[in-house]
Amino acid sequence: MIHPWHDVRPGIQNLDLPQNFRAIIEIPKGSSNKYELDKTTGMLRLDRVLSSAVYYTANYGFIPQTYAEDNDPLDVLVFCTEKVPPLCICEARAIGVMTMVDEGQPDHKIISVLINDPEFEDLQSIADFPKHTFKMLKRFFEDYKNLEGKAVEVDEIQPVERAHEIIEDSLQRYSEARRSGHL
Repeated sequence: MIHPWHDVRPGIQNLDLPQNFRAIIEIPKGSSNKYELDKTTGMLRLDRVLSSAVYYTANYGFIPQTYAEDNDPLDVLVFCTEKVPPLCICEARAIGVMTMVDEGQPDHKIISVLINDPEFEDLQSIADFPKHTFKMLKRFFEDYKNLEGKAVEVDEIQPVERAHEIIEDSLQRYSEARRSGHL
């Protein structure tokens, strides 16, 4: 059995990384279940059912072979027409980034679109989306832990260039952690 974090390559043939990448979906859009990759086994585990009356507004997962500042794979939101099932590999293009502070740690969420979805293929940046989409996204992350008594801070959506920097940094951090035996 392959491990989705370690064995799936992040790059897509004939497309530039970090602009385009593979994403592994953990949570389909519309879900109130919080699934997480079990880092040891590579399986998904149900972390919790969200305690607030909210749901994921986009498919949610991670970019393989990345290591974010919160010691997890780098989070990614993949906007597309349909729900994507858990552990599905999809090809995405970064369009921006949202940064949260969760339990004192920076927690970046790369915002992307599914490459092979005709409804989203022409969207190149956050400016191409209706403003309300990101108001809902920001509100979701402000509220989703509220009834658990946990507060998060959510910054404004940042442009795609910042997303590329964060992806590159997370790819490098992963490479260093693997070489040193930390992962």
